[in-house]
Amino acid sequence: MSTHITEPVFPRSIRAMAEHEEAEPRFLGGHALCAGCGIPMVVRTVLNSIDGPVVVVNATGCLEVATTRYPETAWNVPWLHVAFENAAAVMSGIEAADRALRRRGGAYTVESPTFVVFGGDGGTYDIGLQSLSGALDRGHRFLYVCYDNQAYMNTGIQRSGATPMGSRTATTPVGQAHSGSPRGRKDLTAIVAAHQIPYAAQASAVDFADLSRKVRRAVQMGGSAFLNVLTPCPLGWGFTAREGIAVVREAVETGLWPLYEVIEGRYRLTYEPDPRQSVDRFLATQTRFRHLGPDEKAAIQDTVDRDWHRLMDRVEADRRFFDRDDILTDQSFRGRQVGGSPL
Repeated sequence: MSTHITEPVFPRSIRAMAEHEEAEPRFLGGHALCAGCGIPMVVRTVLNSIDGPVVVVNATGCLEVATTRYPETAWNVPWLHVAFENAAAVMSGIEAADRALRRRGGAYTVESPTFVVFGGDGGTYDIGLQSLSGALDRGHRFLYVCYDNQAYMNTGIQRSGATPMGSRTATTPVGQAHSGSPRGRKDLTAIVAAHQIPYAAQASAVDFADLSRKVRRAVQMGGSAFLNVLTPCPLGWGFTAREGIAVVREAVETGLWPLYEVIEGRYRLTYEPDPRQSVDRFLATQTRFRHLGPDEKAAIQDTVDRDWHRLMDRVEADRRFFDRDDILTDQSFRGRQVGGSPL
């Protein structure tokens, strides 16, 4: 793989994204996504951070269902809906066809687009993982964005591979025999990074500068890229619509959802909570965790601490590489006061 990390990448400002939205609207209003849903923030930040034309493939899920109620659509870019299981495979074919037409030359002279896939955690962690793995292994040039709201929200809030330990869902009820989800979520970002693709990262729907910069870095790398974006769901998580930004920030500040990137196999933290908060702060914001007792909360804290320290070990092992004088990496963000924007 050729390296591009000597070229700094900076986020597109919120004002610049708003101006891009006004000049070239790519995702329109009038959709049926819930009030307080984080998905529109993810889609708009991603699409408005990309220069040039965009082609979107959208797996079945909340985003697809709520934005394409016949005969209307919220999409103002070339867009294709496919099934849960084959979004990455379909985009592989589109990207391969684009390359084939360019090799032939002739009348095919349109500007090369950026290929973007949007899929939820159900269609990415679980049902679509096989086709995603195959596409990454083949090295197709696209950006896959998983809007991770931690359950199958569109079909009734069933547990997915992204559901955190202890969470109440329709398939992990709370009672005498069970106390929410007995298992933690898959570390999908690490699974994807193990495919040795140029770029993989975790971001959040509400840290706009961090997400924008990661989109631009992913596109710059020129190969397969993946973003796993924590996306709040008021219905499935159990909070009021106005609280979504604060809820996601607590996930970041507690280390339950660390913000980091993997550039050609090397781990780099992009935001460090200072200090890292107790996971109780995140659990207390949502009704899906209200049933948890002290022992269950302590077990979740132990898991978060273990995963955080494992990530820090990876980051520390690669720190010397990123500290080299000839590596002009872009800005990292340090923690600020809880409750304010870290970016």
